[in-house]
Amino acid sequence: MTSSTPPSFLSRVAIAIGSFFAILGNGRLAADVNRLRAGEPLAADTPPKEVRVEVPVEKIVEVRVEVPVEKVVEKIVERRIEDTTPTAALQLLGLLQRQARFVDFVQEDVAQYSDAEIGAAARVVHEGCRKVLAEHFTIAPVRTEPEGSRITLQPGFDAARVRVTGNVVGQPPFTGTLGHRGWQASDVRLPQLTDAQAARTLAQAEVEL
Repeated sequence: MTSSTPPSFLSRVAIAIGSFFAILGNGRLAADVNRLRAGEPLAADTPPKEVRVEVPVEKIVEVRVEVPVEKVVEKIVERRIEDTTPTAALQLLGLLQRQARFVDFVQEDVAQYSDAEIGAAARVVHEGCRKVLAEHFTIAPVRTEPEGSRITLQPGFDAARVRVTGNVVGQPPFTGTLGHRGWQASDVRLPQLTDAQAARTLAQAEVEL
């Protein structure tokens, strides 16, 4: 007996990949899939039994489908950093989950999947993460020189923006090879929350009726 529980995100990716090659090699399966997509029932299908659920007229049943918790604004309202930091981190996780299924991907035990299956899922996550960064952040390199070029760090250089590695002896100026240009965020455009507590819900649980 098959389970009615929907498969996980990575499982759906594996099913999609397996079905793709199965359809290519089996003409009858391809015809059946085409009929299903057109809305035609298969011969083996049996109509489900009708289930009647009587609800008393005087009882009101309310189903909450979606609760909007945020709206996009042009500029972020200035708040104290100790109030903003945890909420902003939760907001970012929520955005990455909605656009890239980031939390689903990281929380999944990928040991049971092949490298090809993980790679296919990673493409989806990568595309969504890029979309979040492009929409909510302005990111630029810390250093504009090409990686691999020789640069000189003068006395008073910003150690918070440039990390010196290797054989560090004496005082600047230091001359070395740029191994990574670094990244910096010049602008942040996170949504303005109407309910900061709601940011703790990174993804709503889904109940199918």
